[in-house]
Order: sequence, then C-alpha cells, then structure tokens
Amino acid sequence: MNAWTRAIFDALQNRDSATILFLSIIYLLLVAAIVSLGIVDVYARMTTQRRWRAWLNNHLIHRWLENGHYYQLNFVRGAAQNPEYRIADDIRIATDAPVDLVAGLITALLSAATFVVVLWTIGGTLTLHANGVFIRIPGFLVIACLLYAMVASGSMIVIGRRFIATSEKKNEAEAEYRYVLTRLRENAESIALFQGEADERRELDKSLQRVLGAWRALCMQFMRTTIVSQTNGYAVGILPIVLCAPKFLDGSMTLGAVMQAASAFTIVQAAFNWLVDNYPRLADWMASARRIGSLQVALDELARSEIGSRGRISRGETKEAALRLKNLSVGLDERTTLIASAEVAILPGEKVLVTGESGSGKSTLVRALVGLWPWGEGHIEMRSGVKLFVAPQRAYVPTGTLRRAANYPAALDSHREEEIAKILRTVGLDHLVERLDEEGPWDKMLSGGEKQRLAFARIFLHRPNVIVLDEATAALDPDSADHLMHLLCREFADATVVSIGHRPELEAFHSRKIVLKRVRGGAKFVSDIYLFPKRVSRGARSGTGLHTDPYRARPEVAREWLRSRHSRIELFPTRGDKARPRAGTASGRRIGRCDVTANVRFWV
Repeated sequence: MNAWTRAIFDALQNRDSATILFLSIIYLLLVAAIVSLGIVDVYARMTTQRRWRAWLNNHLIHRWLENGHYYQLNFVRGAAQNPEYRIADDIRIATDAPVDLVAGLITALLSAATFVVVLWTIGGTLTLHANGVFIRIPGFLVIACLLYAMVASGSMIVIGRRFIATSEKKNEAEAEYRYVLTRLRENAESIALFQGEADERRELDKSLQRVLGAWRALCMQFMRTTIVSQTNGYAVGILPIVLCAPKFLDGSMTLGAVMQAASAFTIVQAAFNWLVDNYPRLADWMASARRIGSLQVALDELARSEIGSRGRISRGETKEAALRLKNLSVGLDERTTLIASAEVAILPGEKVLVTGESGSGKSTLVRALVGLWPWGEGHIEMRSGVKLFVAPQRAYVPTGTLRRAANYPAALDSHREEEIAKILRTVGLDHLVERLDEEGPWDKMLSGGEKQRLAFARIFLHRPNVIVLDEATAALDPDSADHLMHLLCREFADATVVSIGHRPELEAFHSRKIVLKRVRGGAKFVSDIYLFPKRVSRGARSGTGLHTDPYRARPEVAREWLRSRHSRIELFPTRGDKARPRAGTASGRRIGRCDVTANVRFWV
C-alpha cells in the first residue's frame, strides 16, 4: 500500500490517466486482501481471548471454591475483597487487553522493521551547510523518527506514572459500589420492613461518591496523557513533510516520494510510539492484572496454611466415635480464642444438643466441624466413611427450579419425582408439590419456615449418617419444630445428630446435652449431661420400668439405658448410693428416686 501511494501520486503529478486507472483496479484487489487479513486477525485474536478467559476463569473458580476458600476469604485480613468482581470483570480485562496489545506490538515491530528500510532509502542523506561547513546526516528521517518517539514515549511515562494505581482504585470503587447494590437487592425485604430506605440511600451515595472521586482522579490522568497523545497525533502528520521539504524544493525528491516518505514516517513513528498510543489501556490492564494477582496470592496463602499445621485445626479419622474433639481451640485470629480446649466424644447414634449463650461460638464450632473454619488448634476426628449433612439456620435456596432446590447439592435428577413429592408432603410442603419444575426466585418466594422445612426434606433425601443442625428449627412454630424433630429421630434412629439450639423443648429429642459457656480465654464446655428421652412410646415403655413422667424411672433402668448408649460411665450420687430421696439435684435432672445424674463422666 505504501508503494501504491507513491505510484498514484507520481501518476497524478505526471497526469498519466492510464496508470491512474490501472492503479485504481489494483487498489480494489489490495483492499480485498487487507480486509481478508483483518477478518483472520479478528477471529484469531478474539478466539484466543475467549479461550484464555475460559481457562483462567475455570482455574480461579476451582481454587476459589475448593476447601471453602470462598468462605474463608471473608475472614482473612488483607485478603482480596470482592472476588466475584475480580473474576467477572478483571479477568475479562486481564485476558482481552494483553492479546490486543501483543497483536498491536507485533504489528508495530513488523511495520517498523519493514518501513525503516523504506524510510532510510527514500529519505537518503540530508546535507546541511552553514558558514561553509557541510553536515551530512544519512537516514535523517529514521533518526528524526527515533528521536521523536523517544521524546513522546518518555513524556508519556513521566506524565502517566500514576495511571495504573488510579485505575486500580477506580476498579476497587466500582466493585464496592456493585456489592452495595447487590446487598441491598438481596436484603430488600428486611430493609423494606424496617423502612430503611433513607439509610441505605445514604450508604449508596457514599459509595457512589467514592466511585465518582475515583473517576475524577482517572479523568485527570487521561487529561495529562491526552496532552502527549494529541500533540503526537497532530505533529506526526506534518513533521515528515517539513523534513522532506528541502529535498523536494531542490528537486531531489518527487511529490510521490514525499508522500511515500510521509506515509512511512507515520507508520514507523506509530510503531515506535506504541507505548504512547496504548498507555491508558496498558495501565487499565495492569490494574486488573494486579487485582487478579492479589486474589491468587490470597488463595495461595490459604493453600499454604492448609499444608502447615501451625495455627490450623487438624482433621483425622477415628474408629470408635462418630465424632471426637481433642483439645480443640477455635480462634478468630491470633489474639482471640472463641472456644478453648474442647474435649468431647460423640458415639454413633447419639443425639447431642449443644446450647449456650449467644456469641459463645456455637455456630463457629459447627463451621469448624465441617471444615469451613480452619483457624485454631487441636484435632477433629470423624469416623471413616461418614456422610455429613449440615442444616444451617438460614437455609440456602439455589436459583432455578424447586426440584433443584430439593436435590441440592446433588444433581437435578438424583431423586425421582415421586420420592421428592412424598418427602415434601411429609415435611409440610405439600402445597409446593405441583410446582417442582417451576423456575422462579424461590429464595425470595419461600418464607423462613418453608426454607427450614426444605432443609429437612434434603436430609430425608440424602440420608446422611451424621447430621448437624444449626438452629435448624428456629423459624418454625413449636408444633412444627416438634413434628420435624420427631420425624428426624424416627427416620434416623442410628444416625448421629448434633444440634445447636436454645429452645428447652429440643431436649426431648436428644440423649445428651452439652453447655458451652463464655469465660475468660474462650468459651468452654462447662456441662455434659445425659438426658433421659422424653418421647418414648407405650410399647417401648412396657417392661422397662419407665414411667409416664419422663424424668422418673428406677435407677437401675437409668443405668442400663446409659450403658446401652455404648458409653462407659461412672455415676456419682450426690449423697451416696443410700441417699434419701429428694426433689432434684443442682447439676442434673432426677431419674427415679436417686440423684444418679448429679455427675456423669464418660469415656469411649
């Protein structure tokens, strides 16, 4: 195309109509070839961007989701904030921009290598004379182009030195603003009930002001870099003509040669000034790449901490107990201990209720049991081959159909429709049976109680042998909670159940109660009591010495029942084996006529 430019201008200068017509036809062929190459370039470039983004996205998503890292990042100081924005937007920029930039750089280098020769040949040697002194400058156009590019690029680097940091702050502010908006939408019902729109608007305005402030700083950077880029754009068109003017005026260069030199100079200068033209996008890419890198570093730190044992709760297997805690301490950070020196063993089939005042660390203990909370010391051991299922207080409902919500986290078709319908009716969700394949925002459509019923339905579908309930009936009325717990005890008589709760009526469905109390140095288990089961059928009660009163039974029957729980026990009556009967004890409930539950110690 550069040679065609010289030929057409020479033909115009010579008024050669035949050559002009011929070159016009050649031009159409050249345009067709250039357009074809452009199409191939777009396909190759965008395909590379798409595949690179897919690979990096899958890599980060895998690392983010494995071992609960997506949850743990919320509690790591200095960790990458708003990882979802980094994965959704920063990965796009981090993979799109470098492909375009590298393609542009390769094109610039090839253009420079090609047209430097043309520029050197056409420009030739410039001879200057002053006061009888002749100065010859070979390849003067190339030298002028290099000097010009050095000045322009150096100016851009100096003026735009804060561009990358400013762009990164802008991305962070945008991510935070999007998070605030998403949080408002997800908690719309609570905000509306509290009529908290005014307060939320103030928070939105604050976040928006941070975004606008970041954009204002970025605007200043663009203004500074525009000084260089705009000056360069206007100067590059006229500078080669001015440089070639002396040789054109003395007749050593034709008009076509001048135009060819100007075209070659522009191409070479654009190649040399690649940094000037692409600096804003390069800065934006570096900002996004740094945010992705910080997320990678945070995930690396979590992965490294999993390898080392210092400051981490170790996990292992045990043969006798279903669950065992050995000198377990759960920490919030290096200076704060939530739970200290917990020692407990829970046998297969035991139903254990863990109670305690709010803030004593019960929910954090649940997270530690399932492996989501790794910070602390000591050991957590579980029986090999156990199938663990956790029902949190806020039951999660995924997007999609109700069938998917019922099967979660298993595959959509993991259970038959008849099985799901039967269990939904059992847990009191019979009004939803006909809507199994209906898609909708079920997380918003279901009430808190319906979500907890759905959580119990999942338990019945998945059939685990270790069940952890974290306030799983808190949103239900007492009768509904009793009904679901009765179903659970009946259907999972051999399963191990660990319940976190405050309601006294939960004791009816558990054989053991552990009390967690907050003391100096971290909460501790201060009481471990074996409860006599309240709800025993008359058939089961017959011949056992059990009475209608749930707390009255012959002492020998109580001892036999405790032994049947596969625990070795020692009973320490408060007044000896021949104690006179009294109404009750300070540390336990009365069983029969003797205070046999005053103190209980157990080993496995």
